[in-house]
Amino acid sequence: MTTSARGKIALVGAGEYLPIMAVVDKALLADLEDTPQVVVIPTAAVPDGPATTERWAKMGVDHFSQLGVHVEPLMLRTREDANSTHIVTKLAGANFVYFSGGKPHYLLETLKDTLAWEAIKNIFGRGGVVAGCSAGAMVMGGVIFRFPQFWQTQPALGLVPDIAVIPHFNELPATLSQAIDRIDVKETVVGIDAATALVWGNNAWTVQGHGTITVFQEPKKAQYNAGQHVALAPLTS
Repeated sequence: MTTSARGKIALVGAGEYLPIMAVVDKALLADLEDTPQVVVIPTAAVPDGPATTERWAKMGVDHFSQLGVHVEPLMLRTREDANSTHIVTKLAGANFVYFSGGKPHYLLETLKDTLAWEAIKNIFGRGGVVAGCSAGAMVMGGVIFRFPQFWQTQPALGLVPDIAVIPHFNELPATLSQAIDRIDVKETVVGIDAATALVWGNNAWTVQGHGTITVFQEPKKAQYNAGQHVALAPLTS
């Protein structure tokens, strides 16, 4: 017998830590049962160098500090970090984890099959929030696309096993977004606009933010606006 998954997931198309996303993040924080303990993780930015990684960490700390909650940067840079006692202990004390954007394949290879990823799944399992923007959203699905070769995929982290995420969807060239109709993958393809989040919580998927969610699901695609429920498979545990 399966039961509805307890925690919340927020998959953001773009715009993490910007004022435009504050309303979405406030709502996620408000639903926590305990005092918010947020960690921001800039792992996806590591290939762009330490200055970029530190900048994303600072942006995350500034953003959540302005929302009035306790927040720490978690400088998880390598697979060695992802299996370290220090990192896992920090995650064990958190109830809200946020992955900022960058290089999705680096983030995926750094996290998969690690103690850190197990700790993050435990946050979700005990009612916490797992949020990811752009690259951070992509790795949460069942597969990840090898841009720009949409026809090539590899297994992702599978927190949301039945979907494949395309962030920045409203920023894609028209020819690219039209080509998605022809992608042959078993997962449902979900395009998430900038400043928009696809959120799982209260046993439903909903759109939050300022843009739309586009779902490519046979036999047709559908678009959903802020506040609407999205016709995707429910998460179970």
